Amino acid sequence: MRTWFWTIVVFAAAVALALVLREHSGNVVIVAQPWRVELSLTLTVLLLVASFAILHFLLRLFSWIGERPERLRSWRSRRSVRRDQEALESGWINVLEGRYVNADKDFTRVLTRTRSDKRKVLASLASANANHHLGEYGQRDQALAVAQQAAGDDVRLREAWAIVAAEMYLDQNRPQDALALLQPLQDASSRYLHATRLLLRAHRQLRNHDRVYDLTRLLLRRGVIEKSEAMQLIEMSAAARLHSAGAAGFKAIWGDLRSEERSMPDIALAAAGIQAAEGNHDEASRILEAAIGVQPDPRLLSAYSQCPPQHVSRRLAKAEEWLKRHPDNAALLAAMGNLCLTGQLWGPGELYLKRSMALRNDMRIHALLGNLYDRLGRRDEAMRHWRLAAGVAGVLPVLPRARHLPAADMRGDPTLIDVEIPAEAPASTDHHDDMPPAASAADYVIEEDGPATPAAPPQGDAASKEVKFASDNTGLDEFFDSAPIPGVDVTQTSDGPRREN
Repeated sequence: MRTWFWTIVVFAAAVALALVLREHSGNVVIVAQPWRVELSLTLTVLLLVASFAILHFLLRLFSWIGERPERLRSWRSRRSVRRDQEALESGWINVLEGRYVNADKDFTRVLTRTRSDKRKVLASLASANANHHLGEYGQRDQALAVAQQAAGDDVRLREAWAIVAAEMYLDQNRPQDALALLQPLQDASSRYLHATRLLLRAHRQLRNHDRVYDLTRLLLRRGVIEKSEAMQLIEMSAAARLHSAGAAGFKAIWGDLRSEERSMPDIALAAAGIQAAEGNHDEASRILEAAIGVQPDPRLLSAYSQCPPQHVSRRLAKAEEWLKRHPDNAALLAAMGNLCLTGQLWGPGELYLKRSMALRNDMRIHALLGNLYDRLGRRDEAMRHWRLAAGVAGVLPVLPRARHLPAADMRGDPTLIDVEIPAEAPASTDHHDDMPPAASAADYVIEEDGPATPAAPPQGDAASKEVKFASDNTGLDEFFDSAPIPGVDVTQTSDGPRREN
């Protein structure tokens, strides 16, 4: 619109000038002794306009020629910036795609070409990130050193370098190095939320539970951490603080906790354990009852069932109230059975444990029933439940019964001499003297009430001999092969018979 407006104005001025010059057909005389120049008014105006245009063009031309070096430098700078930006963009795309080798090449190209400290810092940190994912920690540290040097005294660049380096150190499980970089940022301002999260990771790796508790509370107030994650960290750190403080620091730590935090299972277990160790079983009961009222965790119920006999009646009455709300809770039934066993209430204890076992086949319930039947003198049932407890635990392998290892075939051993064993051999009190050297164990039967005597060989071909074992031997033959090891002369061992020269 503006172009059309100025075009109309120029045309109107031209028309007005033409009309004025047409009406005023005078002459212009220029006298410069000894010259005299006489021109028409129209020609004079046209010459003036043309002279102005030519002079303006010449001045613009001289100005452009004078500014050419600066314009060339500016063009080169823009081209360099565009080239660096393209390389950085390509490198970060490769990082996001997982092509870390190509990304490192792009960032290295930026480092070798750019003259900007900011782009050099960005390229160095990005290259360090790529090498960190590749596991090239030496090249990563070199890139971090270049970034630190290029950052100089720029506060923002140094903070960026510190945060990136600290995150990499935490991934490498170097919390002390990360803490040295992050702590100054946290001390300067708590607004560095990402740095605060990294600081929380460092203290978690160092197991500084006090700092973990404080930083989690801070991040939860700022809303930069999920509440579920924060609750897990608070539960873990507060329970560890209670365990480390013991009874001396219990009051201060317990008073700092909120009501919903006190009902967390780990915190309640730690607090109840401290009170029970001090003999304050009533306080331990109140702590566990408040936590079980919120969530009937099996660990809380198991701890609640561990008490002296004088507290059984109160806890059992409270457990019966919970049972009305949770009639199918196997852990609650097991806890009530354990309380009944502590109070020597054998009948209700058996009832609760059997109801719990009907809901869940648990090793602990079988063990409790085994102890109950053992106290009642019902040894067979006790042994059955103890075996079931071992089977549920999966610790002992199930071995087949009455299964014997076959004797080794020694007929091909050239070092041994076949000995004809008589059908009947006299009994001897010293079997070491009558036993043939390197004889096969298949020719002997171990008797429980007497010494080992040679058995009569079966009738038939020697190649089809069958190995016979004593039917009443449930000891060594069930687990060990008594035949000699092929290629080993048993006469040279410490526990076998020796040959006399």
